[in-house]
Amino acid sequence: MKLMNRRTALVGAGLGILLTLTAPGPATAGPAGADRDRAACLPGTLYPAPLRQAIAGLPNSDATSAQVRITTPQGCWTGTSGVRDLRTQAPVPPHARFRVGSATKVFTAALVLQLAAEGRVDLDRPVQRYLPGLLPADYPAVTVRQLLNHTNGIPSPTLPDGIEWQLAHRYDRWTPEWIVRLGLANPREFDPGRKQHYTNMGYIVAGLLIEKVTGHSYAAELDRRIARPLGLRDTYAPGDDPRIRGPHAHGYQAVVRDGMTELVDATTWSQTFTPAAGNVISSLTDLDTFITALFAGRVVPQPQLTEMFTLPQVDDVEGGPARYSAGLTAMPLPNGEILWAKTGSRYGYLAAVASTRDGRFRVEYSITATNAKGEELSRTAQAVITAALGMA
Repeated sequence: MKLMNRRTALVGAGLGILLTLTAPGPATAGPAGADRDRAACLPGTLYPAPLRQAIAGLPNSDATSAQVRITTPQGCWTGTSGVRDLRTQAPVPPHARFRVGSATKVFTAALVLQLAAEGRVDLDRPVQRYLPGLLPADYPAVTVRQLLNHTNGIPSPTLPDGIEWQLAHRYDRWTPEWIVRLGLANPREFDPGRKQHYTNMGYIVAGLLIEKVTGHSYAAELDRRIARPLGLRDTYAPGDDPRIRGPHAHGYQAVVRDGMTELVDATTWSQTFTPAAGNVISSLTDLDTFITALFAGRVVPQPQLTEMFTLPQVDDVEGGPARYSAGLTAMPLPNGEILWAKTGSRYGYLAAVASTRDGRFRVEYSITATNAKGEELSRTAQAVITAALGMA
């Protein structure tokens, strides 16, 4: 998990510089509805040539495609580069879908907070009351809030290292209960509420909570409560389906075999190991529509929305301050503002969504990086951030 945190920090640092260089201006309310949002990315006075250059030349050894959308008070720009797949060399299709990885957690947190607003879930109530028998009888109480802000201490499963094992098991179907049981074979990380450690476990349990309280699947609740009301055409949870439905760019993973590096198509891959934590599929426009509506209080009522901008008063497991709220990551900027973001990675795909609290600066990207889960952030992602600095 340290690798994920390091990648998040790199993204946050670059976006933070970008925000400080962006001239202040009044926030402009965007038109409602997905159709109008798709047409609302107007360049204004933005000069996109540096960003075009940053994503030019794809495919290369670092990435096969990139999609970027940036909105500042000066205007909005969206662009693509690279190919849909290496076989046909066709361009990236319009509104291409992609795996958002851990940005799924923003959707899951919003669903739980909606249930809290309806009085169907109490954030301070132990999850054991909602899901009896999931955790051992002698396990200390874990509140719903602790699931969302990564202070639950529930241990993660230990799986074999190495990309070859991952490839051999890419079509395995996991259940959330099974994942929890595997995790509980390891020692508890810490007593609930004492520290913060970013993992998938709290959100896997939160997905079970959503299903138990509503009586419907996570995918159905995501569609009913968020996707359909906001007109999101491309956003869904795939369940057991390992494919990406609709237009999309293929993702690839670099694998070294017999001293030679080859690219393995990682597009079709079961996401059942990260239910409600990293399995959602979306698009740039949908992510922008969602984050804009969310921060404006149109998805979660304001009293519960504050959870998404509140950090727990604990240290993380490495001794630093907590950086994760319910669904989001706080990235302090040099000018005193905070960029609220969420990055994600699945094999073949890097994604990010970030916004200031007032929504006047937003960025989303998807990069089909050839080592999306590696220690270092993709060079293409770094180039996108660097180029954006010149667009102030």
